[in-house]
Amino acid sequence: MRVVSGSAKGRPLKAVPGTGTRPTTDKVKEALFSMIGPYFEGGTALDLFAGSGGLGIEALSRGMDKAVFVDLEPKSIEVIRINLTATKLENQAAVYRNDAGRALKALAKRSTTFDLVFLDPPYRMKNGDELMLTMHELELLEHGATIVLEYESKHLYPEQFGPFEQTRKALYGETAVSIYHYAPHASEDGESSTAEEEGLHE
Repeated sequence: MRVVSGSAKGRPLKAVPGTGTRPTTDKVKEALFSMIGPYFEGGTALDLFAGSGGLGIEALSRGMDKAVFVDLEPKSIEVIRINLTATKLENQAAVYRNDAGRALKALAKRSTTFDLVFLDPPYRMKNGDELMLTMHELELLEHGATIVLEYESKHLYPEQFGPFEQTRKALYGETAVSIYHYAPHASEDGESSTAEEEGLHE
């Protein structure tokens, strides 16, 4: 694994040891970012089932200002920190060991909001849509935010639910990637209100 493009292009990334995590391949990562970027002019990203941190690190390399990495496994947290140091992006990142649901509540208490979210839960979990609705309820998403949901291709998520609309879907073998656009119904126009960057604290 490596960083595909941007400021840290070509930097190798350490994988989480064992078979518990399923890193997004460079090929899928490159295709994914061509759908949502490929580059960004600032913003804050959330890598919720971060694993090795490859998706959030790629987003930082391609122009995101900040990224929050969350994983429950201690081995993953250790690898994320190693990879952030190797790519010299550690000053733009916050890393938390927690499960997804508790992490979202903690982030909401900090009034953190996100422009880009990566959801790559273990394939046995089929609750990506529920997690997205939780983010909406907790007001964690900027208007117009992009959510990248990666899941087993045999599973189907709805094209539209709540304030989320699927704008792209791609299949890569046993992996499916759906891109969702966040547009709360309460909004009167297509523009986000001022998206002030929120401070991140451990």
